[in-house]
Amino acid sequence: MRPFSLSAALNAAAVTTVSVLVVACQSAPPAPKANSAALPTMERIALGANSCWFKSGDAAFKTYRLAPELNSFSGKPRILVVPRRSPESRPLLVVQAEGHPAKLSAFGPLMDEPVSGRVAADVKRWAAGGTGCS
Repeated sequence: MRPFSLSAALNAAAVTTVSVLVVACQSAPPAPKANSAALPTMERIALGANSCWFKSGDAAFKTYRLAPELNSFSGKPRILVVPRRSPESRPLLVVQAEGHPAKLSAFGPLMDEPVSGRVAADVKRWAAGGTGCS
């Protein structure tokens, strides 16, 4: 049996500590989590929709305009998609959220059109903190 050596034990502890620190420095930090409350979720969705559906000149949304209603006293911030030439008309799409974490819903005549799958995928991506257009 080998005699106990304090300096050998300290050296081993130092090597272990340095190894742990090096590994910790090399791992990527966790991605920041998007705020999941209703208002920040709808803010992200409104920014994504405005950028990808309207400002980009997307043909599927060319005849519509975005009408955000984020400051809602009902606790359900929402965005509306309305006819471009008749913004006071009944919305063709409503996307709203409530609670923390946000419970999303999307409804209206556009959800019965071929573009509905894309709307759902975009909204889910933006709600989760994703960016960009599909």
